[in-house]
Amino acid sequence: MLAEIPSKFLNLAKRPELFDYMVKIRRSLHENPELGYEEFETSKLIRNELDKMGIPYKYPIAVTGVIGYIGTGNPPFVAIRADMDALAMQEAVEWEHKSKVPGKMHACGHDAHVAMLLGAAKMLQEYHSDLEGTIVLVFQPAEEGGGGAKRMRDAGILENVDAIFGLHVSTRYPVGAVATRSGPVLAGSGFFEAKISGKGGHAALPQHTIDPILASSNIIVSLQHLVSREADPLDSQVVTVAKFQGGHAFNVIPDSVTIGGTFRAFSKEHLMQLKHRIEEVVTLQAAVQRCNASVHFYADEKPFYPVTVNDKDLHKHFHKIAGHMLGGENIKEVQPIMGAEDFSFFAEAIPGYFYYLGMLNETEGQLESGHSPYFKVNEDALPYGAALQASLAATYLLEHHSPTTTPKGSFHDEL
Repeated sequence: MLAEIPSKFLNLAKRPELFDYMVKIRRSLHENPELGYEEFETSKLIRNELDKMGIPYKYPIAVTGVIGYIGTGNPPFVAIRADMDALAMQEAVEWEHKSKVPGKMHACGHDAHVAMLLGAAKMLQEYHSDLEGTIVLVFQPAEEGGGGAKRMRDAGILENVDAIFGLHVSTRYPVGAVATRSGPVLAGSGFFEAKISGKGGHAALPQHTIDPILASSNIIVSLQHLVSREADPLDSQVVTVAKFQGGHAFNVIPDSVTIGGTFRAFSKEHLMQLKHRIEEVVTLQAAVQRCNASVHFYADEKPFYPVTVNDKDLHKHFHKIAGHMLGGENIKEVQPIMGAEDFSFFAEAIPGYFYYLGMLNETEGQLESGHSPYFKVNEDALPYGAALQASLAATYLLEHHSPTTTPKGSFHDEL
């Protein structure tokens, strides 16, 4: 029965040899973090492991990305994805496998994501002759602001692919639980930077200056009105100025100030409306203060992320498979949040599904959330992520194979 596959994959993933394999991979990556589009050693490790498994792959895609293939090489095609990049942070956790690279850290769990996808690949490859189609393994660079998913999508990796699944470890939910929802789950986002130019001078003689700090302060306050007075209160939007640079002395008004930040919304229309209004507010409010202003949106360097939307049919598939593996009580409903994920570029092009994998163990204390220098991964979660990704993909193929094809059944008999 198809319902037996998820629990059997979980039993496989919990076997000491596979669990230890994933732990070893994850710790090796954690010790050697690489930033977006610099994941050359990470990519080399992945390719070496795929070679050992006998899994064919394409490389390089989007600089460091790797795409592996398991199964018949024929339709249907379904993809499972892991992001590979680390963050520019100094690790503050003292442990045996602490980052060896100063100023770089896997502080968001991408090392665990890669380890779980390789673990899933091991299980799937063991039964590759029984797959009713092809599973595409997506090892993606530069999720942390670099839009690696967009570059991989633009390179054509989704050609003929019918659906894609992605996960993210979470410190909010216990090991053995997952959290997700149908429809919008993460916001669309963009970044902006503005330079406000005036005329510097002595702080004691402001009448001889055109003060860009005062102008920037008015701009920041006005930008907050875009949400509080222009957005529907029932439609979540965010404008945050998180960067303010200007001046170096207590008694000197500078010539210019640079501010920057992010804006978020749950539709492309509202994201573009915010972009338009941010540019208007910055330039016109600067003019009120006799300053000049220019606004730059990082659409090339940091592409605007679409809203991450979970496909309703894949939501049903996920609930069924995760329910068989974990029990319905361990599938939590998550509320949409204003964070962003470049998995959205995949889900914008084809049906996609993104979910959170719990790794909290309350007996061991609260875990710090992602992007903290104290972030830690509970490795007990690795078998659940590997088994879920493998199960979601394998059962998707079984449900979507051509009706003229007779299922081979070995998944049922041998797994």
